[in-house]
Amino acid sequence: MSTEPVTRSEVFGQIRKELYGEEQCSPSCTHIFIILGASGDLAKKKIYPTLWCLFRDGLLPDNTYFVGFARSNLTVDDIKKICLPLMKVQDDETETVSAFFSKNSYVNGRYDDGSSFDQLNNHLSSLPGGSDSNRLFYLALPPTVYHHVSTNIRTHCTSSKGWNRVIVEKPFGRDLQSSQELSAHLSSLFKEDQIYRIDHYLGKEMVQNLMVLRFGNRIFGPIWNRNSVACVVLTFKEPFGTQGRGGYFDDFGIIRDVMQNHLLQMLCLVAMDKPASTSPDDVRDEKVKVLKCVAPVAVSDVVLGQYVGDPEGEDHSRLGYLDDPTVPKGSSTPTFATAVLYVQSERWDGVPFILRCGKALNERKAEVRLQFTDVPGDIFGGRCQRNELVVRVQPDEAIYLKMMTKRPGVYFSPEETELDLTYKSRYKNVKLPDAYERLILDVFCGNQMHFVRSDELHEAWRIFTPLLHHIEGEKTQPIPYRYGSRGPKEADDLVKRAGFHYEGTYKWVQPHAP
Repeated sequence: MSTEPVTRSEVFGQIRKELYGEEQCSPSCTHIFIILGASGDLAKKKIYPTLWCLFRDGLLPDNTYFVGFARSNLTVDDIKKICLPLMKVQDDETETVSAFFSKNSYVNGRYDDGSSFDQLNNHLSSLPGGSDSNRLFYLALPPTVYHHVSTNIRTHCTSSKGWNRVIVEKPFGRDLQSSQELSAHLSSLFKEDQIYRIDHYLGKEMVQNLMVLRFGNRIFGPIWNRNSVACVVLTFKEPFGTQGRGGYFDDFGIIRDVMQNHLLQMLCLVAMDKPASTSPDDVRDEKVKVLKCVAPVAVSDVVLGQYVGDPEGEDHSRLGYLDDPTVPKGSSTPTFATAVLYVQSERWDGVPFILRCGKALNERKAEVRLQFTDVPGDIFGGRCQRNELVVRVQPDEAIYLKMMTKRPGVYFSPEETELDLTYKSRYKNVKLPDAYERLILDVFCGNQMHFVRSDELHEAWRIFTPLLHHIEGEKTQPIPYRYGSRGPKEADDLVKRAGFHYEGTYKWVQPHAP
């Protein structure tokens, strides 16, 4: 048995072979990653830093090139200067980062101009192996230009010998009709297996862990249903407001921004039946089945809120939503929403799925919480609280089970505690990859499991479109809530009516915090 230490490059080399297989690791195969919208915020903050991490760790196929395209007149040096502060480059990585940018190039042009895409295609073909290359097109662009850009890609820039894949960022439309129009347009240009609708929450470590937790453990199978689960709560909370981006946010609102996509995707992973295999289509088939069992959200099962300033607080930057100069005067766009959905299937009939999300709240948190039914025949005089299984997505990734134990000492009384798997404690020195790293790697591998299929998208919009049209048609006024609070009290009342019990006796704290 060899005692030679395994180098970092050998480790990542083995991972890469497992991901791609020998054929795609071949030096003869050229891959080109094209960033459309290379001058924008998403490219600067997420895409270039993600590509750098994958390149640094040796996870990309050999002979991978990166090409930026945008209207701005930029150079690679300009992009380097913009992105470098966000790339977390270590002192010993100077040569590697130089090698990364040597693989980069940039072309400027107009998104609605076919000749600009002819120039882009000429540049792609001029790269080593570029004529026969595999091409990935990332649309880091506002949806308003999707039609022009996708048409020009198909007409002018696709590879005739290699594969072509297109990554589309949310929002995928504004409602059911606009989403169907976009899907019809994309499907007229590309096959479904070429389209990657990216929802970065599907790349989160703990969201992906839901499948292993559910289907890799015998103990959860028998209780993961209406017989044992009283309710499911899916939460997404941010402690900050729109921070000068209110103009963008106001066009969509919190339901389109978070609930219709991130939270609904997590609901699918909690509620779906076991797929036949882990193949992408088997998994997505089960998610679609869940969505088909969900009726459109009833207006009576929704509470909307909008944050106002906290003049008495110490932080005077905590201005209200309407105080943001980029927000239209008198806007009634909700920054907070709680909605109760029901999955009308044999497994979940009658169990409320409570979706909660909002900005300018009291903490940063995203989690999935299953609250189990009360213990039948309670012999402890009502002192037992409901068990809860919590999957904490961010921050401080963890899985913990709230349960009752005997209070230590001479007492004979139950108290709440938890079985805890906090990742920072259990997996010391393990760096969890960013969601975009996982998902971009999946596109290179051709794995669509963590991407949204067109029928899945259709069902998601079907559930929320009537509510959105009602809110906008009636100009529903959201309930004001103070910046830094839990949100409107009416939302807590709705959650309680739906069946969630919280006695306020116990709160989980990060037990291994330094």
